[in-house]
Amino acid sequence: MRGTLVLDSDDNSTSDAPRSILQSALAALGEGRISETVEHFDEHFKFTDHALTLEFTEKTRLTEYFQKSRELFPDTTLEVVRAMESGDHAIAEWKLNATQTIPYGSMSYRFPVSLHGATIARVRNGKLVEWSDFYDQTAARRTSLAAFFTDWIEY
Repeated sequence: MRGTLVLDSDDNSTSDAPRSILQSALAALGEGRISETVEHFDEHFKFTDHALTLEFTEKTRLTEYFQKSRELFPDTTLEVVRAMESGDHAIAEWKLNATQTIPYGSMSYRFPVSLHGATIARVRNGKLVEWSDFYDQTAARRTSLAAFFTDWIEY
């Protein structure tokens, strides 16, 4: 079964279209409006950050993840480069820019972060039910973020 591919230049999208919902969520996220971003998610969803091997299915944990990300990278900007949809799925290619500040003794070093990535999402009844982020984990410099959400196992 084939779906129709709708690119960002097509004018026939509605606010209920998967692409529109994904773009709205990414815009809110890029501007630090975390609760607005999380409201785009259904009560039953799966959010996966493949670069950090993190998965969330609860809005509380997802909110904590977005808040911690903003705390560690407060100057983050997120630009949607291209978006498309097919059926109930939407794909957005994006560019993220931020600065990582690392304390070292009495000094702090600032490292620029610039990376391209993609989000693939599935929408049902106007809400996000699946979200998968793909990007280069090394370029993202986000291992400190992952550490807050990884359970440590002692042997």
